[in-house]
Amino acid sequence: MHVLATRSKDDLNRPVIKMRNDADATFAAALAALSPSGVLIGFRRIAKGDEDALLADEAVPLASSVVKVRRQSGAARIVARKLLASLGAPGAALPRSGSGAPAWPPGIIGSLAHDDEMAVAAVMRSGLIRSLGIDIEPAIALPAEIVQIVTTPGERATYGNSILESRLLFCIKEAVFKASHPVSGVLLDFHHIEVSLETRSARVCTGHVARISFMSAPRVVALACL
Repeated sequence: MHVLATRSKDDLNRPVIKMRNDADATFAAALAALSPSGVLIGFRRIAKGDEDALLADEAVPLASSVVKVRRQSGAARIVARKLLASLGAPGAALPRSGSGAPAWPPGIIGSLAHDDEMAVAAVMRSGLIRSLGIDIEPAIALPAEIVQIVTTPGERATYGNSILESRLLFCIKEAVFKASHPVSGVLLDFHHIEVSLETRSARVCTGHVARISFMSAPRVVALACL
């Protein structure tokens, strides 16, 4: 899944700078640090042709979607299937369930996410953790008009602008949405979740408390466990 750097003849007299490869290695190490015991996380740079990885049951709901959407969905499933193979479920189809989330093989829970460039997946055997949610965002600021929508009054009283205007709380809450819905069936709004970065937890209006782990660079990624 890693992209190797190349150089042209014009570059032969220049030092080799494996920027993408080094960035991917850094990203992989940061993702590994997010993962609680038993949770497998992987990633892939979205590439032309990833749309062809969609299996029949996965492709049908996306038949009318633009190529970009199908490509992102295919990339996330490439990552997930690689992880699932290590859990004894190689080649498993991940069609959309009634809620829109992927339907996972029996005995396995997981979550998919992507931004415009990168796809990620998290999987584990079901057991102590009932549900997983993962999200990924570019490490750029939120549009100013979105900050009030995403954050609660308590969060705005607790965190400075560097946190509030970043995508960190947005990303965490998206991950919590994904983890919470299979458990509660409740469609949440951003203000239904209160994030505590200090305790690495997120309290949901349903009474559930999600454990969270997160990173802010080179991309913003959050994992939520219920």
